[in-house]
Amino acid sequence: MSEEKKVKTTWTPRKWSALKGENSWTMFKVISEFVDGFERLNRIGPCVSIFGSARTKADHKYYQLAVDVAKRLTDEGYGIITGGGPGIMEAGNKGAFLNDATSVGLNIDLPFEQFNNQYIDGDKVLNYNYFFIRKVMFVKYAQAFVVMPGGFGTLDELFEVLTLIQTNKVSKVPVILMGTEFWAGLKDWIVKVMLEKENNISADDLNLMPVTDDIEEVVKYINDYYENSERLKPNYEM
Repeated sequence: MSEEKKVKTTWTPRKWSALKGENSWTMFKVISEFVDGFERLNRIGPCVSIFGSARTKADHKYYQLAVDVAKRLTDEGYGIITGGGPGIMEAGNKGAFLNDATSVGLNIDLPFEQFNNQYIDGDKVLNYNYFFIRKVMFVKYAQAFVVMPGGFGTLDELFEVLTLIQTNKVSKVPVILMGTEFWAGLKDWIVKVMLEKENNISADDLNLMPVTDDIEEVVKYINDYYENSERLKPNYEM
């Protein structure tokens, strides 16, 4: 087999557009958001993060399911963390609010798209400019994740958590998908394509994401995992 010959060409690298001087201060903005989040969330105690669509209306079955599962989890002594906006996020905070339990909202600043819902504790509204900092807070202070039906943002948060657990970057914690009708197709594709056809994951990885419609099953799954109370601690250190 003949070796491929390298053709000499005059290569002109592309250049970045000129950066504004203010961008050099970005790292200080990032640090300030981390510091504020750590100082405020270190005091909230064990919580469950609830993910889901901002577009879900209050009369939808998944909205009420999110209210009910959040309320039931607070019966067990957990606080609730959501993205702080409308839809499923509002429903999760509402469930905690109805039980006078810890209700945290990690809001992301998006022009014309998101606002803080009314069910977050006044001193537990945190606003973020950067998605990656918000994700750290979701993961670091959650003892479990309940993932309701949602869009790209929900899938992003779900697979971020699963990846961190799969790669042992965070402690293994319960990640439960609620809404079998919604999640069944995704789970089936993961099994048939990612696992069986392409062998891109291991069979054990499927145990990281049980699917259910049963609120009591969610509560049992989390409580059984934390039967050893020493597991109740923040996730990864930074």
